[in-house]
Amino acid sequence: MTEREILDELRRAGSERNRQGMARFGINVDRACGTSVKTVRGLARRIGRDHALAGKLWRSSVHEAMMLAAFIEEPDRVTEAQMERWVRQFDSWDLCDQVCSNLFDKTPWAYDKAFEWAERDEEFVKRAGFVLMAALAVHDKSASNTKLRKFLPVIKRHAGDERNYVKKAVNWALRQIGKRNLVLCEAALKAARSIDKQDSRAAHFVARDAIRELEEKMARGEIKRTK
Repeated sequence: MTEREILDELRRAGSERNRQGMARFGINVDRACGTSVKTVRGLARRIGRDHALAGKLWRSSVHEAMMLAAFIEEPDRVTEAQMERWVRQFDSWDLCDQVCSNLFDKTPWAYDKAFEWAERDEEFVKRAGFVLMAALAVHDKSASNTKLRKFLPVIKRHAGDERNYVKKAVNWALRQIGKRNLVLCEAALKAARSIDKQDSRAAHFVARDAIRELEEKMARGEIKRTK
């Protein structure tokens, strides 16, 4: 399929009703067609991996086309410079999350960018750093406890960020690390209790939500003992 054919199909599949629904969930719809993620994923399966086409779709600046670009991009052909270009164009939490958890976490620079972006001030760049941490805790099955535990000091340092899209990503990263296994769960709970001592509403949210979920999962025996 050509870029034009794909954009036409995305627009046909969209609707104003869907755009309004997206907006209610805090998604920036200025460049959106109102096409569901399910439809975008189905289109990605039909297209398959295509590095050149992914670049064209991203440059279209159409919200769903940019998301589709992440689904069809070839992770081993993504460069560090490309990641920097793309992250600077994030303008909505859903685009940030889909790109980070379906593409960026599979690149050789995933860990470096998680640490680097978490320290940046731009809201969606910072969110991207913590979404990467969450995604790596789930998807990188070979990661050691030591490797993932290194994220915890960064999480503690930025748990007081009051911006909604940042604090929710920090909380997400903390919870996903804790759910990895019992060793990391105990480390995440220790970090959460330390965070809860900070004089910040955002920090209290990050900590208490994580403590509640992790303690409940431990009580139900849902946290694995392995690794």
